This record gives sequence, structure tokens and C-alpha cells, in this order.
Amino acid sequence: MSTEAGGGVGIGIGSRVRVEVAVRESAALGEGPTWDPVTQRLIWVDVLGSRVHTYAPATGHRTILATEQHVGAAKPRAGGGLVVNLRDGIGRYDADAHADADADWTFSWLVHDPVPGRRGNDAAVAPDGSLWAGTMRYDEADGGGHLTRIAPDASVTTVFDAVGVSNGTGWSPDGTLLYYIDSLTGRIDVCRMADGVPADRRPLAAIDPAAGTPDGLTVDADGCVWVALWDGGHLRRYTPRGTLDRTVELPVRRPTACAFGGAGLRDLYITTARTGLSDPHPLSGSVLVLPDVGQGLPGTPFAG
Repeated sequence: MSTEAGGGVGIGIGSRVRVEVAVRESAALGEGPTWDPVTQRLIWVDVLGSRVHTYAPATGHRTILATEQHVGAAKPRAGGGLVVNLRDGIGRYDADAHADADADWTFSWLVHDPVPGRRGNDAAVAPDGSLWAGTMRYDEADGGGHLTRIAPDASVTTVFDAVGVSNGTGWSPDGTLLYYIDSLTGRIDVCRMADGVPADRRPLAAIDPAAGTPDGLTVDADGCVWVALWDGGHLRRYTPRGTLDRTVELPVRRPTACAFGGAGLRDLYITTARTGLSDPHPLSGSVLVLPDVGQGLPGTPFAG
């Protein structure tokens, strides 16, 4: 199924963007799309449904892994299997690359840190193979979450404390810049990476609340930042200087995150949510895709 993105012509873009349905689903809170180059699959989660989904575009094959807790993110591991950002900490699933059922996965905790009223949210793997995992309170209280770095040996370092809703995290193509979203700030922030540590955090782009709330992000091969606008029904692309140069309207109100995948990393996959909507669009909760819309960066698996 496909539809043109009405009004989806970005600044400096001369043609309309085609929006297609990659996976029709009714996820409550679809999040965290990630391309696994080894298995050639898209990985994403339904946070509130406690499910990790995979989808192979070449074959249409899907798998679903049920987790015992709400799951904010799932990323591939260098040795196979997944690392997951759960309600009570960071877990690891060991599995054969072609595992299809829950019984094929073995779970263990890497970091067990339960805090009442708090859960894991978005996460990303840094170029050095460490996992940068965010948390938030269920009531979205400002300052109730954080962003931490989990090294392959499971050691933990706090990156940002007193965060509201930790969301999009990504790095520039050369790894010298970190882009980060605390959704409650309404901004995309940028930091200089100094010996693996972010420094000089500053706003890259502030987003008018009327346009939506910044959620997940991805960085393309041009160094531009794509961000999903929760309650804004669209994606935006910002240049490294913070200039808005592209907008893509979507048929759903709550896109949550985006990631490049598919052959040549040319297709942009978008997760969406239906939670909290009294009359959700039929595609809310599905995974959408913008075919051949740009050039993504190769991802790094978690090294632990």
C-alpha cells in the first residue's frame, strides 16, 4: 500500500515523497527502528505491548519476541541476539541469528536497576559499540530520567542526569558530534564529543510546540538529522547548522522514530503509535517507509 505525503515537499525538494506501509500493525507505542545489516532485518519495539518485532523487507518474514517488561529499545549485538532497554534495566537476549520463537532466546540482565515509576525508553549504539540508553518516568515528570552509557563489560556511566523524556540519540558521520533529544525541552541538542564524552551541549534546533514534540532521530550520510514529531504528524530534516531543509507529512498523528534500512540503506523506516488517541488513523501503530529518500549510515552493533 502506498500514499503520497500530502504537503510533504521539503524546502529545496522538487518532488513529492511517497509514503508506503512496510508493516501493517496496531502497536500501542511503536518505537526504536534499527536496521540489522547481518540479518537484513528491521528491528523495532512496541513499548507498551512488551514486544520486539523484526521484519525482513526482502522476504516479508516477521518475528515477534515477547518481553516480560515494557521495552523501550532493542538493538543487535555483535555476537548475535539483542540488547534491550527494559523497565528495570538493560537485558541481553542470546539467540541464533535465525531464531523465530521466544523459546529460541535466552535472557540475562546486564544492568539491573529497578526504580519505581521509571522505565527504559529510546537507546542507540555509539560508534565504539557502547549502548547509550535513556529512561523516563511513566508520569513524564521533568528530571525523572537519565541517559547512561553501558560499556561492553556492563560498566555504567551517567551521561545526562535529571532528564525528562530521554529520546533520540545519534552521532555525526565522523563521530565528533552527538545529537540528543529530551522531548520535554522541545529541542534537538548537539554536543562535541571529547574522548568519548559529550561536551558543550547546546541547542541545534528549537521546535514550536504547535508543530509537535521531537521524539526519535536518525543521522544520514550528509550529516543531517531526521526527527519524528509526536503529535505533529510529520518528519523534519535539519542540516548540521540547524537549518530546516525538509518536511515530510505523514498520514498518522504520532510518528515516534525513524531509521534508514533496506538495500543500500536508502529507505527510511518510521515507527508510529496509537496510544492515547481517541480516533486513531487506521495506520497508527504501523511501520511506514519512505523509499529511496536518502542515504543512511551503517549502524554499529552493541559489542557486549
